[in-house]
Amino acid sequence: MEGMADADTRWLAAVMHSAFFLLVLGSAVRYLTRHEGTALAPWVIGFTAALVVAYGVGLLFDRHLLWLTVVLALWVVLVVLAPSFAWSAIPLLVTGLRTLPTGQALALVAVITALVVVAQNRLADGFDPNLTIVPIAIAAVTAAVITFMRRQAERLRESERRAGVLAERHRVSRELHDALAQGLSSQAMLLQAADQAWAQPELAREHLRAAQRIGAGNLSEARRLVQDLAPADLADATLEEALRAVAGRAGLPVEVRVDGTTRPLPERVQSTLVRIAQGALANAREHAEAGRAVLTLTYLDDQVVLDVADDGRGFVVAEPVPGERGHGLPAMRVRARQLGGRLTVESAPGQGTVVSAAIPVEAIE
Repeated sequence: MEGMADADTRWLAAVMHSAFFLLVLGSAVRYLTRHEGTALAPWVIGFTAALVVAYGVGLLFDRHLLWLTVVLALWVVLVVLAPSFAWSAIPLLVTGLRTLPTGQALALVAVITALVVVAQNRLADGFDPNLTIVPIAIAAVTAAVITFMRRQAERLRESERRAGVLAERHRVSRELHDALAQGLSSQAMLLQAADQAWAQPELAREHLRAAQRIGAGNLSEARRLVQDLAPADLADATLEEALRAVAGRAGLPVEVRVDGTTRPLPERVQSTLVRIAQGALANAREHAEAGRAVLTLTYLDDQVVLDVADDGRGFVVAEPVPGERGHGLPAMRVRARQLGGRLTVESAPGQGTVVSAAIPVEAIE
């Protein structure tokens, strides 16, 4: 489902970007064919080129508020110079509604719509009711539809999160009943039998040894269950907020960075990334004696990557042993492997350490 949603999002973005470039080109051609040789023509050409370049930069790199501000400023100047450039407003409306928080996006829609109304009436050489009402109606419908779609998507993500939490609770309850309850019951019976057979030392010791084996098995099972539980930091927070909470408890200064376009991730992936961050920061504090660390979450086209870098004393990295078990780095490797990902470690004595976990997109769609 998430893969289909991403494909739909990319398709919509491609249509909007293509429409913007076509509308800007059409507006420029219209202006030059009607106003060629005028004093403003070089300015219109220059600002058109700047707008196209600025918008194109957003297609190559991550788009953010500064980029949108620059694009809108150039577009406003062009609308003032040549009112026909107001025709390219709809792609900008959609981009603003998809990029900004709802309140800011609606304010932007109001400003752009006002400029379009003024520009259209300038082209008509006077006030025209249709040229005033139609842009307002189109902007209102566009804003309503996209705002509705955003809220529906948010509700769906929240519903999926709650469903995931409920399913996790059911899974843990089943695991506790099937794995631990039976073992604890058997252990209690063996201890009771040992107490009753206390007059027969060999038989009592046999019962105690059996109870000890069952207790060790239950302990391993409990540890496995605890490792699979979703971190408490994710209960009512996003992945980025959970990572910042983990960083705040690390016991050393930690800078948190988020690169790329964020996307919703399944609970299991978020839990794995938070657990790996906890383990890597614990190692940085307890073993590497680091003074500071940097935690970076990167969203790429084909994977999501978590990097934890520290300035600690470092160590000689050994090759991972197939089938290795335990805590620390082995546990982190297992977590990444369970999602089809990999965990790599780069370090050297005196050079600090970088722990990197990469989860492929196929594992999270």
